[in-house]
Amino acid sequence: MTFEPTTSAVPPAPIAARRPVARTHHGDTFEDPYEWLRAKDDPEVIALLEAENAHADAVLAGLEPLRERIFQEIKGRVRESDLSVPSRKGEWWYYGRTVEGKQYGIQCRAPLAGPDDWTPPVLSPDVEVPGEQVLLDSNVEAEGHSFFSLGSFDVSSDGSRMLWAVDVAGDERYTIRVRDLVTGETLPDVIEGAFGGAQFLPDGRHLVYTTVDEAWRPNRVWLHRVGEPDNSRDIELYGDDDERYWVGAGVTRSDRFLMVESGSSITSEVSILDAADPTAGARVVWPRREGVEYGVDHAIVDGQDWLYILHNDGALDFELVRVPLADPNAVEVVLAHEPGRRLLDIDCFRDFAVVEYRREGLPRVALLEYETGVLTELEFPDPLYAVGASGNAEWAPPVIRLGYGSFTTPGTVYEYEVATGELHLRKQAEVLGGYDPADYDQARLWAPAADGTRIPVSLVWKRSFGTPGDAPRPVHLYGYGSYEHSIDPGFSVARLSELDRGVVYAVAHVRGGGELGRQWYEDGKLQAKRNTFTDFVDVARFLAAEGYTSPDRIVAEGGSAGGLLMGAVANLAPDAFAGILADVPFVDALTTILDPSLPLTVIEWDEWGDPLHEADVYAYMKSYTPYENVRDGVAYPRILAMTSLNDTRVLYVEPAKWVQRLREAGADALLKCEMVAGHGGVSGRYNSWRERAYQLAWILDVLGLAD
Repeated sequence: MTFEPTTSAVPPAPIAARRPVARTHHGDTFEDPYEWLRAKDDPEVIALLEAENAHADAVLAGLEPLRERIFQEIKGRVRESDLSVPSRKGEWWYYGRTVEGKQYGIQCRAPLAGPDDWTPPVLSPDVEVPGEQVLLDSNVEAEGHSFFSLGSFDVSSDGSRMLWAVDVAGDERYTIRVRDLVTGETLPDVIEGAFGGAQFLPDGRHLVYTTVDEAWRPNRVWLHRVGEPDNSRDIELYGDDDERYWVGAGVTRSDRFLMVESGSSITSEVSILDAADPTAGARVVWPRREGVEYGVDHAIVDGQDWLYILHNDGALDFELVRVPLADPNAVEVVLAHEPGRRLLDIDCFRDFAVVEYRREGLPRVALLEYETGVLTELEFPDPLYAVGASGNAEWAPPVIRLGYGSFTTPGTVYEYEVATGELHLRKQAEVLGGYDPADYDQARLWAPAADGTRIPVSLVWKRSFGTPGDAPRPVHLYGYGSYEHSIDPGFSVARLSELDRGVVYAVAHVRGGGELGRQWYEDGKLQAKRNTFTDFVDVARFLAAEGYTSPDRIVAEGGSAGGLLMGAVANLAPDAFAGILADVPFVDALTTILDPSLPLTVIEWDEWGDPLHEADVYAYMKSYTPYENVRDGVAYPRILAMTSLNDTRVLYVEPAKWVQRLREAGADALLKCEMVAGHGGVSGRYNSWRERAYQLAWILDVLGLAD
């Protein structure tokens, strides 16, 4: 590594040595000068990353007062000591606490008043909760560690035991432990290297967990007997050696079955095991067929066991059917396929089911009556919102817990009373500092793409600065557009710091996401992936052409696969943006997808294509992968790339190489690498707020609002 001499107080941008490595596929050779940066344990690589951090900190040192103000604004809007709405399970109410000055949450419980106690108690951080038990204080668990993540937390059905799993490196490999909640004793069980999502079986004497292979693919489900000190005697319940498939397991709400799902991006297979005797063997519901996805839940109707199945066999936006447990091929249609209504999930309870789906670009929640098949959709007042069922552990509840929010409505917990159809407000997150939702507004626009497709665009702004479109405004434009993941309008306390400075926040719901159903996703993946990038550019140009903003007042942001979007649009339309924030960006996509030994690569072939074996896929990906398409002689916008050294999903080397190549092309590009963190960035709420303040200060600086 070499550095240019300087007399400035700001250290120069680190310039890595060029050590070309040839990569040849399908008759094409690419000379990669920075592939050597992949050697994570090389002291020279670590030195480069530390030099990048020092350079970025020095260049942005003048923003420190703004960063501190934004951090204090975020902190000042959050009630730091608070409690979540308790959720009922067994004989207890379970809830979380946050305490002022502490980074992490505290898991607690308190006893029910009686078996008919279904109304959650209203808890106050200033009032002692009768009978409260602190189950897990993550602040204690995190002591001595720079990073902490809780990957599993579960309490046995009888409330007598607790398991938890932690990661202190950021690589998403967790250590599981077990505690006796009656005696308070931590049991000898220590299971290393587990994936997230471990849980007890209904007997409380066993737990199930998954492990990953060398490519970080969850591929094995294990049964562990509580009290065993390690995993040497654990029993493998299920394994899948197909490198395209992820494996996961969960107990049905009825406590009857352990469902094991093995799925790729386009194909799935579900196996059923008896939760009371999982070693008796697994039974496949429907054998896997390429391109057919399905999910299963268990219900009991008129004393008969049924499997309710969401599937896409001949149903692009999915269909809901049910089959008798004894005969999975005796199919009865419950909700026929309806184009434009993308069925997402079926959640079975004793007396009804909850169905979640998307329609007209928004999530929906409805109750399904088993006997009649009638679907009753819940209605909400906001024109844009996000909603979903959560926190419903019980098999036979009279109410359904819902999480709700919008760009202007803080996170809200409702309970829907099934018998009456009433919606009860249980809690809305308090935003301190005088927040009034009436001071803000939200709307949806439709931007035309070059091929005539209408792209939905969601906006939120502060009313006192005028209505967007009346005059050009600074715009923060966010995008993702992969994996059928939808970016729904949700509330953000941190976002208020930019809205209150006159910024309009916008989301471009580009193809490749799931906002408008399965076809929207299909039209932005594989050989149609460029639609994701051109849609985003077309949205930016539309906002400028219609007077909402101007190119010198737009900052784009995206993370992970959205970071690939950022790198692609920087190459496609550098003149359309003043700045680009790329968080853990997937910008060396072709190199990664060509190497099946890397984490997730083979799994990703269903999303991006297989360039290793298919020349046309190689050529297509080579045409857009950001690192290889950086252009010399182009005036790039300002770029800030943020990554984490221990990220197992998008390796740090991708943005590190990208930034070096951008600098060669003359771009003003900065790299910030968290040296102890994972794909989600730093851990701890105060650390996360500071990280977001760092990003927002940079965005405001690019937009000319840093004063």
